[in-house]
Amino acid sequence: MQEATQKEVRYVLCGNPKFSRRIFAAAVIWLVLTLPVSAQSPPQIAGCAVFPANNIWNTPVDRLPVDANSAAYINTISADGFLHPDFGTEWNGSPIGIPYVAVSGVQPVPVTFDYASESDPGPYPIPPDAPIEGGANSDGDRHVLVLDADSCTLYELFYAFPQGDGSWHAGSGAKFDLNDNALRPDGWTSADAAGLPILPGLVRYDEVQAGEIAHAIRFTAARTRSDHVWHARHDASSLTGSQYPPMGQRFRLKADYDISGFSPDVQVILRAMKKYGIILADNGSNWYISGAHDSRWDDAVLGELKSVPGSAFEAVDVSSLMVDANSAAVAGFTLRIEPPARAIMPGEQTGFAVQSDGIFSGSITLTVAITPALNYTLQPANTPIPATATLTITDTHSGAVLPGIIHTITVTATGGGYTRTATAQVLVGGWRVYLPLILR
Repeated sequence: MQEATQKEVRYVLCGNPKFSRRIFAAAVIWLVLTLPVSAQSPPQIAGCAVFPANNIWNTPVDRLPVDANSAAYINTISADGFLHPDFGTEWNGSPIGIPYVAVSGVQPVPVTFDYASESDPGPYPIPPDAPIEGGANSDGDRHVLVLDADSCTLYELFYAFPQGDGSWHAGSGAKFDLNDNALRPDGWTSADAAGLPILPGLVRYDEVQAGEIAHAIRFTAARTRSDHVWHARHDASSLTGSQYPPMGQRFRLKADYDISGFSPDVQVILRAMKKYGIILADNGSNWYISGAHDSRWDDAVLGELKSVPGSAFEAVDVSSLMVDANSAAVAGFTLRIEPPARAIMPGEQTGFAVQSDGIFSGSITLTVAITPALNYTLQPANTPIPATATLTITDTHSGAVLPGIIHTITVTATGGGYTRTATAQVLVGGWRVYLPLILR
C-alpha cells in the first residue's frame, strides 16, 4: 500500500507595516489536519481488504501522544528485554508462526466450542487440510485462520482440532466481516485473549517483500492487567496494578531509534512499528512479535529483531481516535493549534508547513473566531483533503506601543461527518510570548 499523498497547509499571519515603532506579537496558527490513515487502499489478502482504511488496525499512530503510563508499562513488560520474532520457517521440525489459508467455494462444516457463550457459532468454511499453528501434533495454541475470499469473512479458531466426521472442535472462535468496523460484544473473547482478530496483525512475507507493512502488529506480554482498552474487548488476567498494561494497549518504536544498520527486510518491519505500532493482544512471552508462517523467511535475518530492546518502545494514547466504543473506526482527523515560539515584527510574514493524510474524499470546512476581534481572512474556507489554505491575521491597533492584549483564537474544522475544535490564547502587542495549547 502506498503512503497517502502529503501536501502542505500553510497559514500566514501578517503584521501591519505602518506601525513601525511598536512590536507586533501575533499568533501563527499551526493547524494540523491529521487524518491518521491512508487515502489509499487498506491491506489486501486474496482480493479482500483487511478491514476498511479507517480501521484502527490500519491507522498510523506516529503523531499521537505518549500514554501517561508508558514508562510503567515498558518496565513491567521489560525495558531490558528484547523483541523476538515468533514466526519464520521451522524450529525442531515444526512450523514457526501463525498460518492462515484463503479459500473459495469451501463447504462450511460444523464447529463446537469449549467457550460457546463467547464464540460465534458454526458452521465455518474450514478445509480438511487447514494449516494449524505449530503443526498437526502441536500442543500449543493451535490457531486456525481461514479467510473466505468469496464473502471477505475471516474465521479464526483457538485450540482447534479436526474431528473424524469432518467437523472441528475448538476452545473458542470468532467471525469478522472484513468490510465492516464492528467490534465483538464487549467482554467476549475471540481466538485471541484480547477479543481481537489475529490475521490483521500478522507480519506477512509478501508485504515485507513489497516494502511496506501498513498496519499494526500483534505482540504478547507475560503480565497484563485485568482490563482492556479500545479497541480490545476482553482480558485474561487477575492482576489489577496500574503498572500492568491492559489488553489492546498500543505501543510504537520511538521515532529516534536508529534502524539504518538493519537488513532491508527488518527495516520494513521496524518502520511499521514506528508508524503503525504494535498491539498487545495475548498473554505470552514478553515482546514476542506475531507473524505468518512462511517457508521463504530468512530466519537469520529475522533474528536481527532480537537486538531491539524494550526500552526503544513507548506506549501510545489512541483515545482521541475513538468515534464509538463499539466500532474500530477512527476519527476522521485531529485538529491542533500551536502558536509560534517568538514574536512577529511589523510587516513580517511567517508560514508554517503542515502535513495531512486524507481518509475521505470531499472537503473540510474551516471557520475561525477571534476574541477580542482581529481582522483576518481565510482562503479558501473549504479545503480539499489534503489541502492548501492561507489564514492571514492583521493587527488593527494604531498609535504607540500598547500593552499586550490576550486574544482567543478558535478554529473549527468540519468534514466527512466529523467536527474538531481547537483553541489557543495568544498575546498581541507589547512583548514576545509563547503560549502553546494543544487540544484534540
